[in-house]
This record gives sequence, C-alpha cells and structure tokens, in this order.
Amino acid sequence: MPVDRLVEDSLRALPPRRPHERPLPGRLGAVLPERLHAWRRIGQPDVRPSVHLGYARQILTEWGWQNTPYRLRNARGARCLCGAMLTAHRLGYGSLDTVDRAGAWLITELRSQGWSGLIGPWNRHPGRTAADALALIDATIHRAALAGH
Repeated sequence: MPVDRLVEDSLRALPPRRPHERPLPGRLGAVLPERLHAWRRIGQPDVRPSVHLGYARQILTEWGWQNTPYRLRNARGARCLCGAMLTAHRLGYGSLDTVDRAGAWLITELRSQGWSGLIGPWNRHPGRTAADALALIDATIHRAALAGH
C-alpha cells in the first residue's frame, strides 16, 4: 500500500478537530425562541457532521433531553434529538446541509441498531431515556468520524 494512502487512512481515523469553543448560552438561552440565536451564525464556518453532532450532544447534556411527541423542545428548553440538531445549526454550528448529513448519519446508526423507523419515533418510544439518546449520538459521532465526516 502506498505511503500516501496510509497517511490518508490514518488522518481519516483521527477524531475531528474541535472548532474554536463558543460556550452555549445559559439556561435563559435554552428557553428563548430559536430565531433569537440566528445572529450567532454570522461568519461561522461550516463543520463536519460529526462535529455538528458533538454540539447537538452538548445541547442535550446542558439543556436537557425531552421526548414529548411532535415537539422539538419543551417549555424548559429541553430538546429532542432533532431539536438539538436544529438548535446547533441556529447557534452557528453547521449549515442546513450539515444538519441533513448529520441526520442521515443518525438514521444509518439507527438502522445498524435494528430500528427501521425515523428519528422522531425512536426519540419518543416508550421507555426511552436521555442516556439512550446520548449513547445513540455518541455511536453516530464515532461512525461519522471514522468515515471522515
């Protein structure tokens, strides 16, 4: 195998480089309408889906996870999986294309775990916990990062 290919494969296996850290808005930011965070997108570079999912995970960890049917967030600011990905976009972490690609990686991971439905029904399935949601995002981040995404 050529050395260039070995180097390329090794670099692809590395975890993604974290972009410049910008802390999430506090608890007040969690309950504010999403459109008020749009200014944070100005001048932000696009990120890989694995990095975007890392920010969605941070949102779920800091602001909470919820599984109310057909709601992206609750009154306290907790998000479902899809709500966390959209909020990460609104906060400036990735484009809408990145959100789509991250969602595709999430679906791929769900399929590998035997779930044939969509993300929303998985999120609100009876007995689902925040730990389950975080484990799914962690597995998806790992899968996407190994693929160089």
